[in-house]
Amino acid sequence: MIRICLLAAGLLLGAVFPVLAHDEKSAAHEGHDDATIKLTDRQVDAGKFAVTEVQGGVLGKRITVPGSIVPSGDHIARVAVRLLGTVAELRKRLGDPVQAGEVVAVIESREVADAKSEYLGARLVFDLQQTLFNRSTKLFEGKVLSENDFLRARTTFEDARVKIETARQKLFALSLTSEQIEALPQQPVETLRRQELRAPIAGRVAERRVELGSLVGREGQESELFVIVDLSVVWADLSIPTSELANIREGQQIVVMEGGESSAATIMFVSPLLDKETRAARVVASVDNAARKWRPGSFVMAEIPTDEMPAAVVVPKTALQSIKGDNAVFVRTANGFEARHISIGRQDARLMEVTAGLAAGERVATANTFVLKAELGKVEASHDD
Repeated sequence: MIRICLLAAGLLLGAVFPVLAHDEKSAAHEGHDDATIKLTDRQVDAGKFAVTEVQGGVLGKRITVPGSIVPSGDHIARVAVRLLGTVAELRKRLGDPVQAGEVVAVIESREVADAKSEYLGARLVFDLQQTLFNRSTKLFEGKVLSENDFLRARTTFEDARVKIETARQKLFALSLTSEQIEALPQQPVETLRRQELRAPIAGRVAERRVELGSLVGREGQESELFVIVDLSVVWADLSIPTSELANIREGQQIVVMEGGESSAATIMFVSPLLDKETRAARVVASVDNAARKWRPGSFVMAEIPTDEMPAAVVVPKTALQSIKGDNAVFVRTANGFEARHISIGRQDARLMEVTAGLAAGERVATANTFVLKAELGKVEASHDD
């Protein structure tokens, strides 16, 4: 294993410092001092040193727990029907984007036609009875109409008002809007059986469950036509052991990770119940997914900080090297890297506090620093010669 690591390091050194493989090795070391390695920008890029700006941070214990990505319950909707009908149009396909309120399908239903016809008939009767009642009111006030005739006219008018309101509520129950109901008198009679179904939210069609001509809306038939999902926000569904629940709180900031991807997340729910089999608690965190890098169904790990301690200057532990028995990091300069001795303080699993030798705003290498250490040793050896 040691020989393999040394071979890999040698190959990387050859790629980053190709000039050292030629006879001009001594010329390449000109201009180096004991703690400086001169590199071009191209060599720095080739070395993949992951140069990071030094800044303040938070040290603390971190626990890592498993979980999975699921759609946000606030960003998923179903387009469904509440009556028996036949699918006449499907205006969206699987994966299509939709806007809130956009028509996604049209069904044909006798129930819709009956309900619309009932409303239109009740509206005609109501308009007539309202006209008659207004006339009766004027006649009664002018003492031309008897009180009994006036009361009969008012009763008939109130009965017509109740019937039109009942017919209107039936249309609301069938998902028609106020604007659609008001436009019914102008709708051609042959289209009364058609009802448009609209998307309740913006997003993408995640499921399409019917085909053209499908019977929908009653027991035994499909009532949902589409499932629409907005993935701009997703949830991380986590499992937390009981031993760590005391350190978990709603509103806490965490990091969700999978492969080389990571995102900040906010804990929004800590279940008061434990799973009877695993004895773990369900914790849900909201994850901003504007870049669409998280897919529901993905398994993730979540890093949750506890016992946090702020520090003025922190660097990743991967930046640290031991040079002549002292702790050091490689600071990016205009001409390459400088090996800088530092003093370290508190540490956690990933970060360490720098108490001397480094200031916020400076940039350090945090990956492949063993390559820089090896090259620094070669520079020092050439000086000794």
